[in-house]
Amino acid sequence: MARKKISEFRAKIILYKELGIDYAGVSIDAKNKDWEAACDGLSEKQSYVVKVDQGVKGRKKKGLVLLDRKKTEIVQDIKSLSLKGYNCFLIEEFLPHSDGESYFAIERTGSGNIVSYSPEGGIDIEQNADSVKKITQEEALLELPEKLSIKKEYLEKILKVFDECYFSFLEINPLVVIKSTPYLLDAAVLVDSAGEFFAQGAWSNNDIREYTGHEKSEEEIALQELSQNSQASFSFTILNKDGSVWTLLSGGGASIVVADEVTNLGMGKSLANYGEYSGNPNAEETYIYTKNVLSLMLRSNAPKKVLIIGGGVANFTDIRHTFKGVIQALGEFGDELRKNKVKVFVRRGGPHQEAGLSMMKKFLTDHKLLGQVTDQSMVLTDIVSLALKTIR
Repeated sequence: MARKKISEFRAKIILYKELGIDYAGVSIDAKNKDWEAACDGLSEKQSYVVKVDQGVKGRKKKGLVLLDRKKTEIVQDIKSLSLKGYNCFLIEEFLPHSDGESYFAIERTGSGNIVSYSPEGGIDIEQNADSVKKITQEEALLELPEKLSIKKEYLEKILKVFDECYFSFLEINPLVVIKSTPYLLDAAVLVDSAGEFFAQGAWSNNDIREYTGHEKSEEEIALQELSQNSQASFSFTILNKDGSVWTLLSGGGASIVVADEVTNLGMGKSLANYGEYSGNPNAEETYIYTKNVLSLMLRSNAPKKVLIIGGGVANFTDIRHTFKGVIQALGEFGDELRKNKVKVFVRRGGPHQEAGLSMMKKFLTDHKLLGQVTDQSMVLTDIVSLALKTIR
């Protein structure tokens, strides 16, 4: 199952609740017109930390963590960070400390949970990688009370919530212990995406944070909702909104092969998107998926564009059904695709492939969009090579 990052706010709500420690963090969504009202309850006397809470790594070094901020400064801080393209923020009480900062992490592996720790935590942990020790969680319960000055009972609670809330990875850096109380100054959590139901409300899909380097478009949001509401699987990531090579691929293996081949042929920077559909989606679902991909494709400023529709040999996905949805979407954008001189290259195999490929070839020929249509007799990388020749 996929590992997804949840907000630091939600991670700390879960962890501090289990530890029995009060937590007064404030989550801000700058897309909400009334977000400034959430700052009204802050104290004039207290100092705060303002953080971007959007799944971004290395925030402190990127200037996305502001320390020792007063209530009067926070609204402007968030407005300034919003101009950089962020919209999710976390406000916490600033905790001055002279005690040491340590590093603590747990990762779920095939051989059991592995704990990593170092007495030398903080933003320079990568430079102190030699100080990080990996041990089993059983060993952690024996070693860490002394090594990190944290009570065994707190460690037991963290390990308990790690399993019960279907965490796949937890990193606390830095961890500061003051008068026997642990403070999680920075916490990052990855959850098992299939564990939402079993987590029993501890976290939900609304808590997942995936920063792509740009604000999500309506199409990306629609595709995310499609995946959430379908028994099939849909994924989509924009790599270059002005790219010239667009893909509509079935199966994660095809996505990797096509992306690698585009890069091997020297056009990696032209690859517009990465993603796939799988799990036998119906015609309506592939229509929605294709429609949103084409909408983004036609907004690309690339002078030449190509669409690669591909995949391996399906085990049970009915090629006729998926292609019916794809063809319906292509038909709706036919005039714009022709104006953009888009050519479509198809390589697919699986149940009812002859009927599906015949439907596709006839449609593309009739609408003057045909690049090439082939079954598995052509290697997938070869169709990529043919497609790229049309835009070089």
